Amino acid sequence: MSSFQPGSLSSKPYVDPTPLPDSVPPVPELGVSSAPLKSAAFFIGAYCKEFNDDFMLCKSENRDPAHCLKEGRRVTRCATDLITKMRENCLQQFDAHWNCLEKHNQEYYHCRKPERTLNACMFEKLGLTKTIPGSPAGQTPIHEVTSPVFKSIQK
Repeated sequence: MSSFQPGSLSSKPYVDPTPLPDSVPPVPELGVSSAPLKSAAFFIGAYCKEFNDDFMLCKSENRDPAHCLKEGRRVTRCATDLITKMRENCLQQFDAHWNCLEKHNQEYYHCRKPERTLNACMFEKLGLTKTIPGSPAGQTPIHEVTSPVFKSIQK
């Protein structure tokens, strides 16, 4: 037999029981969900390549999470900077693309049309191109194929 137990939600604000030490300066969060991050992922990879490489080298040197906080903050600041620039320069295209990803289970192939307009805007305004790491040389990248096999409506 079960008995009544009060809910776990509290009206008090959450206080982190293990806060960072004062020697670690805080970095504001990006403030976006997974769909905008996925929409901007390839651009973040290109724009923040140096910071990402430094962070990954640091992580391979030492598995202690505190060891790479400085590099991690740099990556977060770089990503925040790019998201801000995307919103300032290509807001309509960025919103259209990540909303499409949100509605279609984060699948890129459903959202190629808004992706093309976002890619064009990013190149025109910020000079960034979408390149997929490890894609075969000499072949048309999947996001530039005009008549793909996989479409949102299969025949």
